[in-house]
Amino acid sequence: MNGKAADPGRALLKAETSRLGARARLPMLLGLGVAACAVAQAWLFTRLIAGLLGHDAGGWWDLIGAAGLMLLAALLTAGQEIAQAAAGRAARADLRARAFARLLALGPADQRAAGDKATLVVERVEALDGYFAKWLPAAVLAVLVPILIIIAIAMIDWVSALVLLVMGLLVPVGMALAGIGAAVASKRQFESLARLSGRFTDRVRGIPTLVLFNRQDDEARALSTQAEELRTRTMKVLRIAFLSTGILEFLSAATLAYLAWRHGAHLGSAHPNPVAALWVIMLVPAFFQPLRNFSGAYHEAQTARGAAAELAPLLADEAAGGLRLEAVPPRVTIAFDQVRLSYAPDRPPALDGLSFSLAAGETLLLAGASGAGKSSVLALLLGFRSAQAGRVAINGQDVALLQPAELRRLSAYVGQRAHIFAGSIAENIALTRPDATPTQIQAAAEAAQVMEFAADLPQGLNTIVGDGGFGLSGGQAQRVALARAFLRDAPLVILDEPTASLDPGTEELVLDAIRRLCVGRTAVIATHSAAALRGLPGRTLQLEAGRASGRRMAGD
Repeated sequence: MNGKAADPGRALLKAETSRLGARARLPMLLGLGVAACAVAQAWLFTRLIAGLLGHDAGGWWDLIGAAGLMLLAALLTAGQEIAQAAAGRAARADLRARAFARLLALGPADQRAAGDKATLVVERVEALDGYFAKWLPAAVLAVLVPILIIIAIAMIDWVSALVLLVMGLLVPVGMALAGIGAAVASKRQFESLARLSGRFTDRVRGIPTLVLFNRQDDEARALSTQAEELRTRTMKVLRIAFLSTGILEFLSAATLAYLAWRHGAHLGSAHPNPVAALWVIMLVPAFFQPLRNFSGAYHEAQTARGAAAELAPLLADEAAGGLRLEAVPPRVTIAFDQVRLSYAPDRPPALDGLSFSLAAGETLLLAGASGAGKSSVLALLLGFRSAQAGRVAINGQDVALLQPAELRRLSAYVGQRAHIFAGSIAENIALTRPDATPTQIQAAAEAAQVMEFAADLPQGLNTIVGDGGFGLSGGQAQRVALARAFLRDAPLVILDEPTASLDPGTEELVLDAIRRLCVGRTAVIATHSAAALRGLPGRTLQLEAGRASGRRMAGD
């Protein structure tokens, strides 16, 4: 019991069920209506059959009533299917949005490969659909409907009711025996799928590198091996599903055969209540139908639990603790005091007792070779990492007290490769402030030197560009990213190699835009060489092995 309660996958599914509320309960209520129609319809059909066999029962009103119940049951069944699909859709949309938001919040702090992230947000969430759309209503109806039928039959023939009760109790026992290890098998199947998806996505992205080093055949064989492993695990899960279904069908057939034998006297005139005898036999399929639905959804539940177990760790710390800012301050100061950060115990620390301070409106160039600790400083300021020792303070307050997302509200970030999405240039600039007016977007574009090239385009800022910046040069895309920072108008500017891979002419334009961006704002700029950012005001902090090795003026 405690093990189940502590299972993060089950906890996630339970929490999402509570979140769905009425959406999850509606299919159950409609299912009960369908079952009630089936019981009443069976009684009317029994009367009609008994009348055809020569007994004093049945008539036109029974036929009309049965036809009306058939129509009502069809409508309720259609409504139930629509409600089930809506519940599954709502659960998937909610979980996918939360997972995607969590991945965005983690940013670089999440070390999963791109393929693993895609698998989480797509396949894992999709696998949960059957739990909410099929399993939940099936599990509830598999208990309520058989109980109602047993109570109804017990009022006429307690022996038949007892037979149904015993055989109904054997169904979950048989399914449990057949389903031992089903959850484990399903989880291993998903793990295999995740490995294959992640590897395939990463290798497709790296095809040029694989061809360059003549590794394409080796990777093809590795992918084939993982695909075969996935096939084997999938077939194992399906075997369990077919076995549990076979057990249910055997119990249903055995029950029907016994009750038909017991009430065989209904064909003669000696049976005390032939209508009741026929009704009991006709209710056997209605009794086992919810259990059959339950068995069919059993595999869905096991699959969903395996997927939820993978998704739960991502959403576990969704509501991170910490304070929220009442408002973004107009100016910020930064202080690092003996900050230490390590990514793995067997690796040297990324930051090893780093200390520096930055006044409001001051610009700091973080210079150093790859691995010196520049990116780690930026990650701490953006809330993607937390210091393991020491203190990082903004305006004198320890950033560890803030929610990580609050740090990102304070800053405007520009990386060395700006990502441009499919859409207009204006829409790409407005990503940092979707509510910005055209005038504000225009002003940001002018400040970032975007209009220097956009003015010559057919539709100016409304010109459509492709995903990844298709249609723009690297320097033009970088200026669009700087325009985003201007539009955001945050008190802290964080730049990571903003002039990398730019030609001299474009570099000068970008540097001019950066100088304007840093005016009146606190700025931290990471660069391999301070000389590449000539002319920027402020000072340089040279990093080496996570420590400050010296300081000099940027113009020196």
